[in-house]
Amino acid sequence: MSMDVIGSPRTVTGARVVIVDDEVDFARGLARLVGGHFSDLDVVAVHSAKEALLALSAKSAQLMITDLRMPEMTGLQLLSQALGLQPDLSMVVLTAYGTIETAVEALRAGAYDFLTKPIEPEQLFRVVEKGLERSRLLEENNRLRQILASKECGGELVGEGAAMRQLKRTIAAVAQSEYTVLVRGESGTGKELVARMVHHLGVRASRPFLAVNCPSIPENLLESELFGHVKGAFTGADRDHKGLFAAADKGTIHLDEIGDISPAVQTKLLRVMQDGEVRPVGSSKSSRVDVRVVASTNQDLEALMQAKTFREDLYYRLNVLTITLPPLRERAEDIPLLAGHFFRAACREMGLAEKEVDPEVMHWMAAHPWPGNVRELQNFVRRLTVFATTERVDMNLLRMVQQGGCLPVPTEVDMNGGGTALGLYKVAKAEAVAVFTQSYVNELLAQTKGNVSEAARVSGLSRVAVQKILSRMGESAARFRD
Repeated sequence: MSMDVIGSPRTVTGARVVIVDDEVDFARGLARLVGGHFSDLDVVAVHSAKEALLALSAKSAQLMITDLRMPEMTGLQLLSQALGLQPDLSMVVLTAYGTIETAVEALRAGAYDFLTKPIEPEQLFRVVEKGLERSRLLEENNRLRQILASKECGGELVGEGAAMRQLKRTIAAVAQSEYTVLVRGESGTGKELVARMVHHLGVRASRPFLAVNCPSIPENLLESELFGHVKGAFTGADRDHKGLFAAADKGTIHLDEIGDISPAVQTKLLRVMQDGEVRPVGSSKSSRVDVRVVASTNQDLEALMQAKTFREDLYYRLNVLTITLPPLRERAEDIPLLAGHFFRAACREMGLAEKEVDPEVMHWMAAHPWPGNVRELQNFVRRLTVFATTERVDMNLLRMVQQGGCLPVPTEVDMNGGGTALGLYKVAKAEAVAVFTQSYVNELLAQTKGNVSEAARVSGLSRVAVQKILSRMGESAARFRD
């Protein structure tokens, strides 16, 4: 391994790396190489697992690079104990070409990555950079969780994919300022939740947070709702009304679906944001307010400006800081996490035991486009929970809910009018197909004595198809071999 520093130094402030190898010269050389490439990085070289644990106990680190084969305590044993001391630590193991299996074992035990000897400097730098970034993100996520645990935000952002990691970083940065925020995203992506997080993570957290859904209030009442009115200002105004801006003084107001407000209200909103004053409808006096505005929209405001239905000057007042929420289809890797979270929440809400969800159901959910985004997924999970008659959520239940959302119809129906009423055609058909499949496959496997290949030949299905049907039924071919 050459000790020449390749490429220009990278700045990494405040991070610490511990390098562990019983070969003293190798450990020191690796430390010089890493320290030379990453300026302001605290790099420590130690020569045993015991020294590494002492170094970690004395001061936390973000990254540890350790050899696997060391006397007294192996790298795998060090891995377990180091992660016990600091769970967010990124561990990278060093291995020779002949011990790749051991490296794979280390990854399963919690290592972040591995490097093979002899080490290529460029590969080393990439692994160090990614490992430091991973630790930084984990620390930031933990910090956000701790803050949110002490403050009521009405929900949480679930997801660990790249898009969600970037979103959480953006929210944390935006929350520390006092500037106006524009939250953009499709319906159902969680814009109000993000607005609440911006408020609760900021300096106004102890002050009021008021949210108003602009389209839900009739146009002739929205101005009064936002800015207040005095008694006698219009028919029915039998007393003074404070208005949301005055009520949110020193706090935050969330204007949801800002793109739907009328030009008249836009003009008055612009005046409030420019002057910091509100004038109630029917009053000749203005009063000062100190309110942070967080607006949100699912509309293309730039197109609305081109169409002259949204004021350009208001747009630039609102769009000081922007948070863009990714649609669910762009973060499909988070869907199993979200679905599991919603299943647990729905079971708690209904006082039920937690449901076991078949892998096929999760695969279907991860592949579905979810045009209604997180809200649609949450509602679908709630329907599955309501209609689940057992502790297991399988594809039969999913299809039944998808096709009609009704309870399963009885398998025996009195066609002469003397029995149970018929249900929806689609649901009845799905139930009949399920009953037929169960009966057919049971008889098929009984005839073939549990031989899946023979069952596939007789039925004209593939082996994979037969195995999938068995999995959905919760059945095993081995039972028919006795």
